[in-house]
Amino acid sequence: MNFTIENVLIAAHDAYATVDVQVIDGKIAAISDDTLRAYAADLDVFGTTFDGRNKLLLPGFVNAHTHSSEMWQRGIMSAFPLELWLAELYDFAPIDTEKVYLSALGTAVETLLSGGTSVVDHLVLIPGQEFETIATAVRAYKEVGIRAFIAPLIQDESLTAGIPSGESTQTHEPYFRSTAATLEIIEEAVRQFHRPDEGVNILVAPTGIQLCTDALFEGCIELSDRYNLCRHSHLLETRAQEKLAQEKYGCTAVEHLKRIGYLSDRTTLAHCVHLNDADIAIVAETQSTVVHNPLSNLRLGSGIAPILKYRQAGINVTFGCDGASSNDSQDLLEAIKIGSILHNVTDSDYQHWITPRQAVEMASLGGAKGLNLADKLGSLTVGKQADLVLYDLTNLSLLPRTDPIGLLVLGRPTNVVDSAWVNGKQIIADGKVTTINVDDLRQELFNRSQWEITRKSQTVAQIEAHYRTVMGL
Repeated sequence: MNFTIENVLIAAHDAYATVDVQVIDGKIAAISDDTLRAYAADLDVFGTTFDGRNKLLLPGFVNAHTHSSEMWQRGIMSAFPLELWLAELYDFAPIDTEKVYLSALGTAVETLLSGGTSVVDHLVLIPGQEFETIATAVRAYKEVGIRAFIAPLIQDESLTAGIPSGESTQTHEPYFRSTAATLEIIEEAVRQFHRPDEGVNILVAPTGIQLCTDALFEGCIELSDRYNLCRHSHLLETRAQEKLAQEKYGCTAVEHLKRIGYLSDRTTLAHCVHLNDADIAIVAETQSTVVHNPLSNLRLGSGIAPILKYRQAGINVTFGCDGASSNDSQDLLEAIKIGSILHNVTDSDYQHWITPRQAVEMASLGGAKGLNLADKLGSLTVGKQADLVLYDLTNLSLLPRTDPIGLLVLGRPTNVVDSAWVNGKQIIADGKVTTINVDDLRQELFNRSQWEITRKSQTVAQIEAHYRTVMGL
């Protein structure tokens, strides 16, 4: 689709400019300069024209870490720290590909309606139906039209192995699938589904040091290098993981991942709540990206990641919603707001605080950098892919008129996305997703669920006493 957005507001240095933006063959072809308008004609109009008056145009954000199928348990998960929360989550996880499909649709729609045009889905696989799970998510994301980075969540150790042993001797059930079989699944998924030109990417994504052997990490490194894939993982989300790394390796998790070669400029690391100064230096040196998930870190009591320290060390930081039962939403603007202002309480030097413009750049270009796509996405730059979002500045939640980006990031914007394009294809128009029937999706999510209040997890009952002991509770 070729089109021109006329008279639209864009961020320009420390101010704003009113410009025309021309998109040809899915890429930004030209941006007029309003300072030249007195001397030169506007851009020649190609294709459809969109009225950009009283609207703000930004590059699409990246929802850089989520788990789509958690949507089925949002609002009901107990007030547990991660290790117990996971046990409950997995006891009630959906084992139905139709639910995987619907929750991927929902994740895509909520991400788009809060400014995201790309999603990194650390996708939980149904045991025995791994390819079907991945194929189902791919189908959903392609139908909606969002740019998808599917990171099949893999491990090769059982859930109890993720809790430190402490003074006791723990034995764990072997994981039901071998390391080699898991790596074969990922390689086959790459062959079948990795189609960057079609907006679908596969990442290697071991869940983290707490449930993965070195053999699994090393196999993922090899696949990443052979197929030029990005890498993803959770890292040091909790104090328990910090203790576990010392038990397993005798050093920090970051030191260990550097030693085995997992960290790189195409590695994104979700959470990074508990890093010491030496760890921070390693992440900076390896040019790895930190994905900040402030809402789930608060919800699960994991802590506040030292994001201002990371930024001062030169680390690329971006934002994720995390799964919709540890957040419990996929509202990217909410994650960006909390992920910006939360840190004002961690550093009294206000010159280090994150400004709304910095937050927008972290959410867009920062996300693109982490996915090794900074040359193709993440800014309003001629030649880049047209992943664009148009915000309605006449919306009540963005009024009265002050600083448009300040209103968007610091306010509580609702229903403010007017239009969105991915690779030049419009998928939101007049505030509505055009590619699927969202009313049908709402009805399906309603029909396949029921009101619940409480439930009991058998696995939590088995492991809670040990967790409390080892964590000194």
